Amino acid sequence: MKTFLIIGAINAMMAVALGAFGAHGLEGKLSDKYMSIWEKATTYQMYHALGLLIIGVLSGTTKLDLNVAGWLMTFGIVFFSGSLYILAVTQIKILGAITPIGGVLFIASWVMLVIAAYRM
Repeated sequence: MKTFLIIGAINAMMAVALGAFGAHGLEGKLSDKYMSIWEKATTYQMYHALGLLIIGVLSGTTKLDLNVAGWLMTFGIVFFSGSLYILAVTQIKILGAITPIGGVLFIASWVMLVIAAYRM
């Protein structure tokens, strides 16, 4: 499905750009703890961008319906990585409570991919 190829590619691009920004633009401005949080956000965004690309390719080459998995993964990036980016720059700790929602969405998306592959 073209949608998930596009969303995956955009997220991969954003992960690279935000990783570079973190390494160069935030260097010396954030403590090691918050730099680590920023790096975790970029890492998970990239992993799941690649997951979206896989979903896009599989959707186009098989009869698998992976829409739910793709959207769960997309919103997982928003909740997980998005909350960590904001947490890192604002240091508002309550934002950390949003991050697990993204983690659950990630897990659910991978489960949906496993189920779809099993049905193949």
